[in-house]
Amino acid sequence: MRAANLLLAAALFSSAGIAVAAPAADTILPSSITFATSTGYWEEAKGEIAIERAPGAAQPAAISAEPRHGYYKIFAVRQPDRTSKVYLQQIAQADEGPEVVSTLELHEFTDIKPYVTDIRPENSTGIIKQPGLFATVYLKTDPDAEPDGWTVMIDEFGEITVEKASN
Repeated sequence: MRAANLLLAAALFSSAGIAVAAPAADTILPSSITFATSTGYWEEAKGEIAIERAPGAAQPAAISAEPRHGYYKIFAVRQPDRTSKVYLQQIAQADEGPEVVSTLELHEFTDIKPYVTDIRPENSTGIIKQPGLFATVYLKTDPDAEPDGWTVMIDEFGEITVEKASN
């Protein structure tokens, strides 16, 4: 009886155009991504929205877009030599789902060829009251050393600062 119910459910889902099979685990997130966190937020002001012109039009097209907003993602990608590159993404909250606005390699980390051991947000509550980002990247430049903390900050104007954490 249970097998018949499962077959019926599968037939209903497939006839409705709903995929039954889940994606393979290795296609969801590459194994080279070792640490990632999403934190902070950003928003555009009305004046920051680019005015788009229709091809051949002399007048600007009407601005129908609302200011965008979203969050940041910071992640480490392991390289073949076991060191990592660290990237920062700006993600927009769109009606269709999250959309990558930009991806930036943080060369401050690439230049020192770190072994990244962790990435943590300022807080894990998910509630950020100020625009910007604050995250700590823990890394080693020698695999046998203790990790150091490095802060990645984005202020309310979008300026990025990467520096060794001071306690």
